[in-house]
Amino acid sequence: MSTAAQQAFTTTAKFYDRNRSHLIPCFDSLYRWAVDLLPPNATHILDLGAGTGLLSAFVRARLPEAKLHLIDFSQAMLAQARDRFAGDAHVTFELADYATDGLQGAYHAVISALSIHHLEDTAKQQLFRVVLDMLEPGGVFINAEQVLGTTPALDERYRSFWLEQVRALGATDQEIADSLYRQQQDRCATVEDQLHWMQAAGFRDVDCWFKDGRFAVLAGTRP
Repeated sequence: MSTAAQQAFTTTAKFYDRNRSHLIPCFDSLYRWAVDLLPPNATHILDLGAGTGLLSAFVRARLPEAKLHLIDFSQAMLAQARDRFAGDAHVTFELADYATDGLQGAYHAVISALSIHHLEDTAKQQLFRVVLDMLEPGGVFINAEQVLGTTPALDERYRSFWLEQVRALGATDQEIADSLYRQQQDRCATVEDQLHWMQAAGFRDVDCWFKDGRFAVLAGTRP
């Protein structure tokens, strides 16, 4: 990912978690669906672009014995994740750019929340192929993501609705400004394109399980 993207998240890391419920109108449903799609017997899980460990915290509540490996390229964000899971020997951390530094390991699930949309489309497609190879047979890739509208007009409606919703939820001008600052690094893709790319990578049972405006949960299984 770009240096600008790294700087954007480093700058706003301190307030990232606090702002989530204000800036994601469907916060509860988005994260619940992501966790609900996990295999109940998953014991090794990789969180790509883990940030402060927010999604992994939901996973830990559902699967208290699972081993979680969190990767992020922001030292500031990952420091908060380390604090969140202090004393949990089953959680490990890696400071890396998962798009360029290479990925290793074998997992029952690979998860990500609001991260992959920062990659260019060709990098997304490459990542999907890498993720497939890392999964055990029957393993699941779950991506809780921000998506692009299928037309410019529809995407503008997504943006307008989002602004109305977050203001109604009490987001401050500063919270909105910080979010818009991060969004300068967005390279969102449509649900349709991402499902197609996942299928082309070799995933089966590919689907969009949840969608609310610009937010969606996509998942696929390794045969």
